[in-house]
Amino acid sequence: MSEDIKVRIATPADVHDLMELAMLACDENGFVNPNPVKLLNEIYPALTLQSGIVGIIGKVSEKPEAAILLRVGNVWYSDNPVLEERAIFVHPDFRSAKGGRAAKLCKFAKETSDKLGLPLMIGVLSNDRTAAKIRMYERQFGSPSGVYFLYQAQTGGWKEAS
Repeated sequence: MSEDIKVRIATPADVHDLMELAMLACDENGFVNPNPVKLLNEIYPALTLQSGIVGIIGKVSEKPEAAILLRVGNVWYSDNPVLEERAIFVHPDFRSAKGGRAAKLCKFAKETSDKLGLPLMIGVLSNDRTAAKIRMYERQFGSPSGVYFLYQAQTGGWKEAS
């Protein structure tokens, strides 16, 4: 049942499993070669609740089914803090499973935004099933506030180029 699927706050003990999930996400959605050290530098502070948080679906000490990385930062033109979604990813083994994992992670992001009183920046950067992902985000967040384009790149395309 989808009620059994819960988003929990990840801890430093989840770091290795989250790094595996992050590398899988980069394989699929990255459009340039990922740097594991930079990934760790974004993930680890959020695991210790320093300027961020990681929501994770999966039992402690088991491989994560899905996760969302949220960081508190500033947009380039302002000193006002915002909550930035850096990544949301559902492991391929759980995408067709019942439970709405991506929607639960979106709900976690909204709840975190509400608790912190910060605007949330979240979006879809993918060349795979993009229209379906956008429809799901529209159900969660309403109408989009823009769109991203990649020129001379495609998500997942960095692997072919290397």
